[in-house]
Amino acid sequence: MPAHVVIAGCALAGLLLAGPAWAADPAGEGLFVANCSACHQRNGQGIPQAFPALAGDKLVQDDPKRIVAVLLNGRGGMPAFKTQLIDEQIAAVASYVRGAWGNHADPVPAGLVAAARTEAAAPVADRGLQAH
Repeated sequence: MPAHVVIAGCALAGLLLAGPAWAADPAGEGLFVANCSACHQRNGQGIPQAFPALAGDKLVQDDPKRIVAVLLNGRGGMPAFKTQLIDEQIAAVASYVRGAWGNHADPVPAGLVAAARTEAAAPVADRGLQAH
């Protein structure tokens, strides 16, 4: 077998063994570029006084439920993606942003996105909210 085939096979095996974090990044990056980079820029620096930087942003690296809620429901002038992207895509974008540009947060599982959708769809009484 040619050496370049063996090397390529070993490299692919290493990437696959790296787990879900690597698997989410390529799809997440493409989705980010297609849906988010016009405002937040490909380098995650945003546009001052218009769109926030995601590089180094605490919300991005904090509790993953927060970034999932923003991606699903929008925030400020940001659109909601809950009807445009499926759970795996939301998770991929969130995982990409949480690990790009020097951010060091864990990937987001699609199950967390599904749970957030379910919780948001639940009647108010079921969410344990009270008037007082």
